[in-house]
Amino acid sequence: MAARRALKAVLVDLNGTLHIEDAAVPGAQEALKRQAILQVQLTNMLRDASLMVRFVTNTTKESKQDLLERLKKLEFDISEDEIFTSLTAARNLVEQKQVRPMLLVDDRALPDFKGLQTNDPNAVVIGLAPEHFHYQILNQAFRLLLDGAPLIAIHKARYYKRKDGLALGPGPFVTALEYATDTKATVVGKPEKTFFLEALRGTGYEPEEAIMIGDDCRDDVGGAQDIGMLGILVKTGKYRAADEEKINPPPYLTCESFTHAVDHILQHLL
Repeated sequence: MAARRALKAVLVDLNGTLHIEDAAVPGAQEALKRQAILQVQLTNMLRDASLMVRFVTNTTKESKQDLLERLKKLEFDISEDEIFTSLTAARNLVEQKQVRPMLLVDDRALPDFKGLQTNDPNAVVIGLAPEHFHYQILNQAFRLLLDGAPLIAIHKARYYKRKDGLALGPGPFVTALEYATDTKATVVGKPEKTFFLEALRGTGYEPEEAIMIGDDCRDDVGGAQDIGMLGILVKTGKYRAADEEKINPPPYLTCESFTHAVDHILQHLL
């Protein structure tokens, strides 16, 4: 692994780190609206410190445009070109392979696949699609895979955080199709190395010049550290006690929230 260099770029997870669905993540006992404003101020502080900031997400529940609108309603000052999603990575792979996908994704994510040929599918793309995860649809995907169609998983998260608690992610459904068809999915989202490298490519910096902030020990922190980034695990969103012990090497830092992560970066890494 290459030696560390001066910090130039920060990748920030979204759901569970900055927000949970339609609510900003509270921190430091701040009222919800004040916390949303604080998060914006902290993000701007990173930018003011001459750090390139990118927001990276595995969300497959909505298109990038819908996600951006959600964030703007929460008063986050984020532009579309600062967001890199696993949906983008999945579309890029579909276009590279020149396949016609069966799209097992939430209907709200379909705009990110607009223009792709999906008639007579010869590939399966699977994300988080609770309304479509029933026997008939999964069996259709199963038969395509048996006939040789490639399986493209947008990500394989075990679970994620909703307002009403933890919920199954797409990982268990991807694994079920892999098991039933004796095949292996190509995964495009976090924690895959290609996802982080592609997100960093837009910044012009190398992994040794970057840090990742997220609430998922394996997918956010573990994936980032595997390519030479530093990783900060925040105890919000899907975090559960002792998560930091699930990866080796452990996170560079485990802290209470995004607020504390930014404070650490500004005080100790610049």
